[in-house]
Amino acid sequence: MKKDIHPPYYKDAKIACACGNLLTVGSTVESASVEICSACHPFYTGTQKFVDTAGRLERFQKRASKKTDAQAARKGKKAKNKVRSARKVVKKVEKQKSEK
Repeated sequence: MKKDIHPPYYKDAKIACACGNLLTVGSTVESASVEICSACHPFYTGTQKFVDTAGRLERFQKRASKKTDAQAARKGKKAKNKVRSARKVVKKVEKQKSEK
């Protein structure tokens, strides 16, 4: 194996989270910063927290609301069409009764 190809290993590397939590771990970088750690991650805390990067969350929520609005509109159209077809059937039956 080649010698001196591995980066230096720091046993006391400092990791800083956006929530203010500081971690000391072993790493090949001396210090790093992260957005989410085990102290603030929703999986570990049991709370819902949205991490929004560049408005992606708003765009997703806007698309989702458009889909639900479109589905509701389709359901409304289907219901109207059913009522119209039922009225046509009733009119046919009444017309047949009046002809007899």
